Amino acid sequence: MRRGINGKVFFFILIAVLMFVPFSGNTTNAETTENSIVNLRLMETTDIHVNLVNYNYYQDTPTNQYGLALTATLIKQARSESTNSMLFDNGDLLQGNPLGDYVARNGLEEGEVHPVYKAMNLLNYDAANIGNHEFNYGIDFLKEAIDDANFPYINANVYYDDGDSDPTNDQHFFEPYKIMQKQVVDTNGSTQTVDVGVIGFVPPQIMQWDKANLEGNVITKGIYETASKYVPIMKDQGADIIVAIPHSGLGSVELQEREENATYNLTEVEGIDAIMFGHAHEAFPSETFAGIPGVNLEKGTINGVPSVEAGYWGNHLGIIDLKLEKNGEDWDVIDSSADVRAIYDETTGEALVEPDQEILDAVSEEHQATLEYIRSEVGETTAPIYSYFALVKDDPSVQIVSNAQKWYTKEAIEGTEYEGLPILSAAAPFKAGGRGGPGYYTYIPEGPVAIKNIADLYVYPNTLKVVKLNGEQIRQWLEMSAGQFNQINPESSEPQSMVDLDFSTYNFDVIDGVTYEIDVTEPSRYNNDGELINPNAQRITNLRYNGEPVQDDQAFLVATNNYRASGGGNFPNLDGSQIVLSPQIQNRQAVIQYIQENGTIDPSADGNWSFAQMEGDPQLTFQSSPDAQPFIQSDGNITYIGEGTNGFAKYGIDLSKPVTLSTPQEDVADFVEAGKIDHPLAVQLTNKLKQAEHQLEKGHKQQAMKKMEGFLKHLNNKAMDKFITADAKENLNNAANELLDSWK
Repeated sequence: MRRGINGKVFFFILIAVLMFVPFSGNTTNAETTENSIVNLRLMETTDIHVNLVNYNYYQDTPTNQYGLALTATLIKQARSESTNSMLFDNGDLLQGNPLGDYVARNGLEEGEVHPVYKAMNLLNYDAANIGNHEFNYGIDFLKEAIDDANFPYINANVYYDDGDSDPTNDQHFFEPYKIMQKQVVDTNGSTQTVDVGVIGFVPPQIMQWDKANLEGNVITKGIYETASKYVPIMKDQGADIIVAIPHSGLGSVELQEREENATYNLTEVEGIDAIMFGHAHEAFPSETFAGIPGVNLEKGTINGVPSVEAGYWGNHLGIIDLKLEKNGEDWDVIDSSADVRAIYDETTGEALVEPDQEILDAVSEEHQATLEYIRSEVGETTAPIYSYFALVKDDPSVQIVSNAQKWYTKEAIEGTEYEGLPILSAAAPFKAGGRGGPGYYTYIPEGPVAIKNIADLYVYPNTLKVVKLNGEQIRQWLEMSAGQFNQINPESSEPQSMVDLDFSTYNFDVIDGVTYEIDVTEPSRYNNDGELINPNAQRITNLRYNGEPVQDDQAFLVATNNYRASGGGNFPNLDGSQIVLSPQIQNRQAVIQYIQENGTIDPSADGNWSFAQMEGDPQLTFQSSPDAQPFIQSDGNITYIGEGTNGFAKYGIDLSKPVTLSTPQEDVADFVEAGKIDHPLAVQLTNKLKQAEHQLEKGHKQQAMKKMEGFLKHLNNKAMDKFITADAKENLNNAANELLDSWK
């Protein structure tokens, strides 16, 4: 029998062997660590606006086009493709549809979880930013809502209002940034740690947009200046990579103070490695951003910084893939790509994914309660209410809101010092296509009107405000609103688009109670930021109240909403100081009460505004829904042209002066006075026109046409050429033939 190895001998042999055998497993040696590569996927949702279920509450029907339940499927798919991933939300979660209104209306008890977080907690978000609409229901509601999120909220540019002028002692309202130790697995299979810093921002303009909720409670600072301050601090505190989450659109190339859309500026802040932006309801990268300096759509970068914007309402998932390399104790981004994934095919309208049942189940109770709420009736309408043509003619969807606002204001000022003042109303078409797409229009059929229809009509939870202004201030308000339109060249034969698609439709205020015309051959007086750019431009003409010209110093009350009254939209003369009445009621609720009071309403537009007619015959076009075609009036000035782009349809509008008998009559009189037509031709032409007028007055159009043919016979009699100049003859021939063609 062989003897066993002595214990001491075995121990020394083992030590010797281990000295020459490298360790294996998850613990790496120095060389492997330094050369480690980590692929990290960042995912973003943004501007969900409480669209948790794939359901259109306004039309009371399921939809394939939005809903976090659909996005959740994309999130799970994207996670399964990547070893290392993180998920962020950009904000604008708590407001935006009847579900959000229902929850806010009923309030949240201590410990009650908002349905937004019932859904999002299931998806394991890593962090989220605050959007501007988070403040719409007040600070207390916001605090109670986000308290139940199983992930941190960050925002760096909102501070407590401490009432002093010393910026050095300002305290953040939210946690400004967070550095998270993310456990990852590198391409060698080894576990590593990457310190991921995230920082969030919101437009500083929330102080205007939600002044009633925020003034005296918080202050805001600029996005770019805040990032420039805190990104270096985050680096010093050990952040390996920094992800900026601005609730802010791309914005301008040039740096502007307190910019609302500051993402482009953020790409120039050294130290930011990725940007996940939002607010503008766009998808980046996409052709929408083609041609902008520094934008690489193939890589999804802006000035070399990987960036993504995930659309709105959950219709896209934003993805940034980063390749990180270990550099000593640091990690460097050595490559990246960014893209957006859609939940439905924009061409066919077909869903690309199925909704996640776990999300649907989590919010089913609130969803069903919302359906019951929106289906309750408040009255009836004698005609359909729609916004298909709201940007080119006075519109029933705007009219009914103005009727309600004026009605409520009249009741509210009884017995006050303002009783007896003229009451006007400012209202805008909230759903008029634009970035919301070809389905984003109001349509309420004739018949019963329910809560869901009012939410379709007035989509924001604004509150009613009444401002006191003079006639000149009213005019400037309308001049700013008229920026909705491009300047038109009436002599051009090329098609010209009427509507400036960069102008937000919710800033196209129609002021009801006065009458006026908009001359689109004039340039805009103001730009979209409310800056006076063409001091001599006057688009608003023939402004009248009760048929009389509005005087500059004439006093008016204007019913509007808190957004506009507090300075939202950068309108001249509106900064909150003009508010004289603040009823504690939402504009939407005022509409509901107005309909309940009347029982049955007639929403027909009163035609208080129109475009000024123009010389020439320009080809003017605009886009609207294909569903607008049945509402084209046969005797109107709107025509259907054909299919447009991105699902819209193209329409035409005729603003040329109508051809009437007065045209050749006025021309003849002018030419006679100028000495271009002499006796006896002048008498012959004048008599034929009088005879044609006489026949028209009797309703005999055929006889009037014969008189006009006689007019042309006299005009083109060679023997009469010596009594008329060549230019006058050509002008009258054109006018008479055009008139005959129109009659025929």
